Amino acid sequence: MHPVIAALAAAARDLREPRVLALALVPPLVAIAVWIALAWAFADDWARWVAEAIATTPWLTWLSRWGLASVLIWASGIAAFVMLAPVLLVVAVLATELIAMPVIVPLVGDRDYPRLERRRGGTLAGSAWNAVTSVILFAALWLLSLPLWLTGIGALALPALISAHFNQRVFRYDALAEHASAAEYHAVVRAAGGRLYTLGLVLAALYYVPIANFFAPILTALAFTHLCLGELARFRR
Repeated sequence: MHPVIAALAAAARDLREPRVLALALVPPLVAIAVWIALAWAFADDWARWVAEAIATTPWLTWLSRWGLASVLIWASGIAAFVMLAPVLLVVAVLATELIAMPVIVPLVGDRDYPRLERRRGGTLAGSAWNAVTSVILFAALWLLSLPLWLTGIGALALPALISAHFNQRVFRYDALAEHASAAEYHAVVRAAGGRLYTLGLVLAALYYVPIANFFAPILTALAFTHLCLGELARFRR
C-alpha cells in the first residue's frame, strides 16, 4: 500500500478512539471562537470602510447611482471571507499542534512503532520557531497569490496548494521531534518531501468539505504522525 494511503487509513482508524474523538472537537471550537471574536470586533469597521469607499471613489459612486451598491457590498463580504479563511485555518492547525500532537505522537508511536528508538532531536523552542516561520511563510504566499485569484482557476487551486505546504511544514516537525535526531529529521524531509506534500494536499481539500472540515485538523495530525514515523522507520532500515 502507498505510504500516503496507509497513513490516511491509519488516521481514519485512530479517529474512532474516544480520546482522539474528544480532541477533535477542540481545534474547530477554537477557530469558531476566534471567528466570532473577529466578526464582533471588526464587522462595523469593515462595513464603514465599504460605505466610505462607495461614497468617495468616483467609479464606485457611479455604480452606486446605477443601483449596484449592493453588488459592491456583496463583493466586500467575499473579500472579508478571503481574508478570514486563512486566519481560521492557521488557528485550527496551531490549536491542533499545541493540544493534540502531545497526545497523538505517543499514542501512535507506542502502539504502531514500539521498537522505534526515541532520539529526541526536536525541542520546544524548535517547534515554536517552526510554527512561527510556517505562519509567516503561509501569510506571505497567501497575500502574494491574491492577484492570481482573479484567473478563476487560481481561486480554486491556490488555497489548497498553499494550505498543503503549510500543513506539512507544521506537522512534520512535531511528528518527528520525539523519535528522530536532528540529522534524521532533515534526511526524512528530503527523502519523503513529495509524499509529505501529497498528504498535505489531500488533507487541505477536506477543509473545504462541510462536516469533514470539522475533523480535518485532527485527521491531519494523525495522518502526518503515521506517515512521518513510517518514513523514519524505513529510513533506519
